[in-house]
Amino acid sequence: MEIILKGKKALVGGSSSGIGRAIALQLAKCGADVTLMARSEDKLKVVLDELDSSWGQQHRYLITDFNDYESHKLNIVHYFENHEVDILVNNTNGPQAGDVLHKEETDYQQAFELLFQNAVFTSRLALPHMQSQGFGRIINVSSMTVKEPQDSLVLSNTMRTALVSWSKSLSNAVAVDGVTVNSIMTGYFDTERLNSLMDNQAKSAGINLADVKKQRIASVPVNRLGDPKEYGYLAAFLASEYAGFLTGAAIPLDGGIAKTLF
Repeated sequence: MEIILKGKKALVGGSSSGIGRAIALQLAKCGADVTLMARSEDKLKVVLDELDSSWGQQHRYLITDFNDYESHKLNIVHYFENHEVDILVNNTNGPQAGDVLHKEETDYQQAFELLFQNAVFTSRLALPHMQSQGFGRIINVSSMTVKEPQDSLVLSNTMRTALVSWSKSLSNAVAVDGVTVNSIMTGYFDTERLNSLMDNQAKSAGINLADVKKQRIASVPVNRLGDPKEYGYLAAFLASEYAGFLTGAAIPLDGGIAKTLF
């Protein structure tokens, strides 16, 4: 099976590094025109140069800060005034770690805007074109903590669960239009984000970072961290014509770590 996305236009959030970068690289390799989206122009320029353009694509980037919801709304509205997308990848940086007893109301509001409102607002702008042409793909980068919440990630647990639930409702509403909406439940991938979380865990527990990493790896049945490239492979499939019958799903990509069946 060869995935060809030539002629498709993709908008990929959080694509200056980590999972977002891996998704953007794979979509471009399959022929899509990719717009990168993140807050660091320097990092965006580096990734832009890495994107495959052998299909004659025109790649670009959009500078926006997901942590500033009002500013992001202005940026994304302006983008859609001049562009249309066939593939939308909702992915942002994650909120700060912390447990339920140490988060304030303002923390929840910020996380709500970061993980839920940004995705909802952007998806609604992308949908009219997708519906009118009878094809569209919305892919949400979520987390395995939606199925098995981690006490130290209460903000992420809560807001990502809300987004996955909303996405299920959206998938039912737009399925007849040829638009699919799916979420990927992310496990432990070798990214800057995970390494930052492990570093914080090590400092909090007063242990060595290498020991924390060993513990993480030992908890994964396949006995390793995920390679971001593997994330890109799944995203490319979900973006393709082959995934037209797959919608409303929350797909675990975690090396088998989740203990739940559903």
